[in-house]
Amino acid sequence: MNKVSAENTHVNITSDFKEITKMRLAVSVVFSSVAGYFLGADVVDFVTVLLLAVGGYLMVGASNAFNQVIERDLDALMDRTKNRPIPSGRMSVTKALIIASVFTVLGVGVLYTINPITAMFGAISIVLYVAVYTPLKTKTPLSVFVGAFPGAIPFMLGWVAATNDFSIEPGTLFMIQFFWQFPHFWALGWWLYKDYERGGFFMLPTGKRDKGTAIQIVLYTIWTIIISLVPVTGQTGKLFLTPVSAVFIFLLGLLMLKYAVQLYKKRDEKTARQLMFASVTYITLLQIIYVLDKFIRAWI
Repeated sequence: MNKVSAENTHVNITSDFKEITKMRLAVSVVFSSVAGYFLGADVVDFVTVLLLAVGGYLMVGASNAFNQVIERDLDALMDRTKNRPIPSGRMSVTKALIIASVFTVLGVGVLYTINPITAMFGAISIVLYVAVYTPLKTKTPLSVFVGAFPGAIPFMLGWVAATNDFSIEPGTLFMIQFFWQFPHFWALGWWLYKDYERGGFFMLPTGKRDKGTAIQIVLYTIWTIIISLVPVTGQTGKLFLTPVSAVFIFLLGLLMLKYAVQLYKKRDEKTARQLMFASVTYITLLQIIYVLDKFIRAWI
């Protein structure tokens, strides 16, 4: 094998690894977990942060690899997924299963070194995502509701990793990310409706890009904003948000709500895409604001 061929092979292997573990999604999940850790930790232990990041990536990577094994035939039908490693033939099912299995064992093991509760929630997220959410995607729109549970675990997982405890604080973080997922995934489902339809996936609550779905997107966006602001009331234990930070989050929420309302009015793919990206911006900046709020209060 010449040098060019070797380099191309290396690039392909790296690219397939990123694809099978959905690297961008995994990194966003790790970001949520680390944000939750910073919120819960009295003293930041960077070894724990590293373990949480590695363990979190392994768990998400395992879930995504199992998902792509199960959905390989359906992925081949959709434009956005037909070039993934398995349906394209670049990776065998056996190899993907080995990656998923090894990542699961290693991920649970790494999270267990932090504390058993963190490992337990990590394992629950894989089971729910792979064994419940994935099969339901072709059966019922309620799959989004089921998928919201493992999807909401990362933010609160960080707090549990920091405190070895599950109470109102991580419960609140869970609720924020839980309700956020509905407008996010419904916007994605609206935007890619035709592609999902080819694969037989039911992503929208009414099954259609209609007024009923648009209304639910608006309502769940409003509820997401409300839940995100609850810590400013001082009723969520050690998880607290100052009024100034609450204003910033409220303004971010209004931006997201703006696109949700526009989708109700226009009902087009472009607005759905804008809402999807606005929702990603919202949850990312919300987590940053929460963390900054805590440390700024500690410094003042």
